[in-house]
Amino acid sequence: MKNPFSLDESQIQNIEQKFEIKKKLAQAKEKELFDVLEQPMSEEERFALKFLYAYMPLNDLADYDGELFLSHVRTSIEIRNKVPWGHQISDHLFLHFVLPYRVNNENIEDCRGWFFDQIFDRVKDLSMEQAILEINHWCHEKATYIGNDPRTVSPLTLVRTTLGRCGEQSTLAVAALRSLGIPARQCYTPRWAHCDSNHAWVEAYADGTWCFLGACEPEARLNEGWFRAPALRAMLVNTRVPANYPGPEEATLSEMWYTEINVLPTYAESKKVTITVKDEQGAAVQGAKVQFQLYNTAEFFPIATITTDEQGQASLTTGYGDLWIHAVNGNRWGTKKLRVADASEMEICIVEQSPESGFVEFDMVPPIEQPDSANTGITEEEKQENTRRVQEGAAIRASYEHTFVNQEQAETLAAELDLPPARVWEMLSRARGNSHEIAAYLKDFTTQFGEWALKLLESLNVKDLTDTFRNALEDHLVNASTFASAHEDETFMRYILCPRINTEMIVPFRAFFLSQFTAEEQEQFRQKPVALAQWIADHVEVLENYNYYQGSATPRGSFELRKADRLSVYLLFVAMARSFGIPARLEPSERLPQFMESGVWKEVTSILVGDMEPVESLRENDGGYIKLHQGEGTTMEYFRNFSIARFNKGVYKTLEYPYGKTEWNGETLEVKSGSYRLVTGTRISSGTVLIRMHMFTVEPGQTIEITPVFREETVELPVLGELDAQLSLNFLSGTTRAAKSLAGDAGMLLAWIEPDREPSKHLIRELRELTAEFEAWGGPISLVISENNRTAAFDPSAYADLPTKTQFAIDAEDIGLIQVTGNAEAAQTQSLPLVFVIDQEGQIRYKSAGYKLGIGREALQVIKGVSASVVG
Repeated sequence: MKNPFSLDESQIQNIEQKFEIKKKLAQAKEKELFDVLEQPMSEEERFALKFLYAYMPLNDLADYDGELFLSHVRTSIEIRNKVPWGHQISDHLFLHFVLPYRVNNENIEDCRGWFFDQIFDRVKDLSMEQAILEINHWCHEKATYIGNDPRTVSPLTLVRTTLGRCGEQSTLAVAALRSLGIPARQCYTPRWAHCDSNHAWVEAYADGTWCFLGACEPEARLNEGWFRAPALRAMLVNTRVPANYPGPEEATLSEMWYTEINVLPTYAESKKVTITVKDEQGAAVQGAKVQFQLYNTAEFFPIATITTDEQGQASLTTGYGDLWIHAVNGNRWGTKKLRVADASEMEICIVEQSPESGFVEFDMVPPIEQPDSANTGITEEEKQENTRRVQEGAAIRASYEHTFVNQEQAETLAAELDLPPARVWEMLSRARGNSHEIAAYLKDFTTQFGEWALKLLESLNVKDLTDTFRNALEDHLVNASTFASAHEDETFMRYILCPRINTEMIVPFRAFFLSQFTAEEQEQFRQKPVALAQWIADHVEVLENYNYYQGSATPRGSFELRKADRLSVYLLFVAMARSFGIPARLEPSERLPQFMESGVWKEVTSILVGDMEPVESLRENDGGYIKLHQGEGTTMEYFRNFSIARFNKGVYKTLEYPYGKTEWNGETLEVKSGSYRLVTGTRISSGTVLIRMHMFTVEPGQTIEITPVFREETVELPVLGELDAQLSLNFLSGTTRAAKSLAGDAGMLLAWIEPDREPSKHLIRELRELTAEFEAWGGPISLVISENNRTAAFDPSAYADLPTKTQFAIDAEDIGLIQVTGNAEAAQTQSLPLVFVIDQEGQIRYKSAGYKLGIGREALQVIKGVSASVVG
């Protein structure tokens, strides 16, 4: 291979070898993927295309074709030659941080040229640093934050819908930056140690330096962002590069198809820790998997999994908090807590053993909170200009959102189609920028299929409505309707009609699968679904470790490639089964493929992937039950303060029950026999978690009854200060009240917020989730917005579901903020949301500043404590 890029000979040979591996791997799609290489193209284009193929995930080989990748390559090279900073970007940076077409696990679209056309005129006369800031303003005009499910929508979908979580916002920003020839990468803290969430942001390369920014959250300068302070407590910040990346950053993982680099030292104090794994004889164990786990969302989540070397060692550069270390090699395993602040090395002995039943209690301590002392020297004029631009961007976005189908239009459509107006509006409002597409689908198909056209939409996840198009909806509705009369409505809707299987994007596949088999073959599958699983096992090879992101191929892609990873094979079975009228699903707690026969769910994992006993020998009564009881006065929320994990092959895997589910008293869970671990965690205000593990075994046919125990924090209620008697709140209702007078008999919750920023949106969400408890308390909640932070996107009517006594106030010229923080300088540097609990005497009993999940519950706990002390 000729070398139009400045790589050494070993790198070129490596790329060529990996390209040949992928070409052989994708023989079933050779024409679709590789015929483009026969087209006339420059050596630069040919090398870049081969580079992409060399490191391409298996799922992308399944789902896309060569024309898309060639178009992407040509556009990327053309842009590099057009932008004024193109000559500053080294080949190393271009190949690893500009050329890649994928950022996360989003659907891939040929959109690089579109982004360039949208943005280039705004940045062509700017420096790289100013261009990055301007591109982020453009991104803010297109999207703002909302929490949603883990599937990452494409950048174009986010532009169309305007709302996305941080992983989607950063995917958009990286795609936009790369589309202007600027090296960019998405950085993640996989999980925070001090609160129950994670976060993603962006690093962009400007004039010889990597800088960070909050995606779709413009600041006046780079290396700013609300996440800067919590990042001081991070245990890992990483990014993945689809290549054998040579650095200079430290590599956490150097896999065959990707490199994971650790950029934590940019953000937080860190140190290198080394785990040595030994067997019972004290010999080093090479090839063991060492999981560096954090407690987060009531489970122990591996932020990094590293294989031990010849000395039995695995190392990670991490922060100064606690880690739970779990090492496994085959059926041998061991686990131990590491306090990073106290030690840099630790030994773990792994043995073949079953988990012992019983209880373990310990604390998980995060890195200590530190003041954010960084100062980028932003002037007051810069701040004011940035604020003006942010407000302008929110207005642009709001103007676009007014083009979505509105409630009146939805009700008119419902009347025209004789459908329930509330249900139609619910679907169209969720579809947002895709609402006209969904409305057109209802117009096209309701007359023929009646309410089933609407029910198909109702079977989908909220996010599906934003990026599912008429061709996909038509495929699923038309081809599934044949089987409606053969099943009860609920079974038909959930397990045949619904195309949603896991978290994949909804695409058409039914007509395709029906065309691949005769009517006789389809009937054979319906009579014996196990035969369908066997057909897949005979024709589709299961391959692992060829993907570098969490996701799956489409069912059609896996079928055509004839190769797939384990999850994609599961999806393929369910998709094909539903296409042939066989009720099928992924089992809810462990996500294993099943079909329904005579009202009973039967699993086919063993046939599809061949790593269990044959399906015929699986006994229907081989499972058992876990019955949960809720202690008096306790709150149980799955993935918030408790979870259940099953032990299998040396590791615990958390069961996938609904996030946030609270109704557990008397709940009986049907589970496989085996060893389990129930974890409860009480996170206290410092971020430390009080852990209790309950290990137990479920025998076949046995019911284990458990009342989860939650360790309690001793709540301290110090007096932190007193509200300024001059502090008045100017409410949007038109009234003005002295803050002290509002406390009344119950006290109050008082907070300064930025409604467009993610930290404040988390607080709002928590207040909504805790509405019943705040209503029971009955005190006022005053949410104050500084005039500078009030944008066109803020609509008080959108917050109607907050506790009844919630009111919004406007703080002109930050007068109130200055009064509560002490002076103008303190007000300027104060992180929001700034939350206070005020007692009946006007005394401050709780304060929280900046990003932290769980503020609402902490505040409520203090409120209850204050109320109890008054009653006492």
